[in-house]
Amino acid sequence: MGKFDKIFIVVPTFNEAENIPQLTAALISLPLEGVRLLIVDDNSPDGTGDIAESQSRKYPGRVHVIHRTAKKGFGSACIEGFEEAIKLGADALVQMDADFSHPPDKILELVDNLKDFDIALGSRYIPGGQLDAQWPLWRKGLSAFGNLYAKSILGLAVKDATGGFRAWRKETMLGMPLSRIRSNGYAFQVEMIFVAQRLGYSVTEVPFYFADRHWGDSKMSFAIQLEAAVRVWQMLLEYRDLRSVKNSKHKSLII
Repeated sequence: MGKFDKIFIVVPTFNEAENIPQLTAALISLPLEGVRLLIVDDNSPDGTGDIAESQSRKYPGRVHVIHRTAKKGFGSACIEGFEEAIKLGADALVQMDADFSHPPDKILELVDNLKDFDIALGSRYIPGGQLDAQWPLWRKGLSAFGNLYAKSILGLAVKDATGGFRAWRKETMLGMPLSRIRSNGYAFQVEMIFVAQRLGYSVTEVPFYFADRHWGDSKMSFAIQLEAAVRVWQMLLEYRDLRSVKNSKHKSLII
């Protein structure tokens, strides 16, 4: 892991005031030299942006904050965070949620896998991975169906196409046509991995336990689900022109 001098963890937020202090402490304390946190806040009315700013003063140079003027959406927040992290010198980028559904200690394994792969996905659907044990069956079924729906239509090779716990090499992110990514809900996760597969980037999956959020409310809505259902079909047409990149330094096979 020493080859990555600056590892930026990008965390989009909207109304995550209860989670930010604990998450920041957990991430900054990781045994990863050069780890930094970049919070992208969508003008949260609960004061998340102010709390994030206080964390940047507490950990100068290690916590960065982007304050957006409105709720512009999850996907655009991730893209803005990725682009800013690269400007700040990131060698590797990690994407995760603020609600502790993604375990901070698993970041070590994700980043370590970037030695051999272009992208490392936290996966709920491979051996060793699991959804929250307290989730009702209907919620687990909905999650599994959404994942299977996207995978089947787009021919995705990964087991977990809809998860948002991921690590990317800087060179991989620079090769992604971010200006073309249009999804804003969790379809964003599907679109990013579909484009990566079309470009031939190598992907590995790391199992993790997906815990329900500790505090705050879920951002899932009917509109987000509808966007995902429609967008997967649009992606098939929009990215027909993409071909495997020739200059990837790693394996161009998704496993």
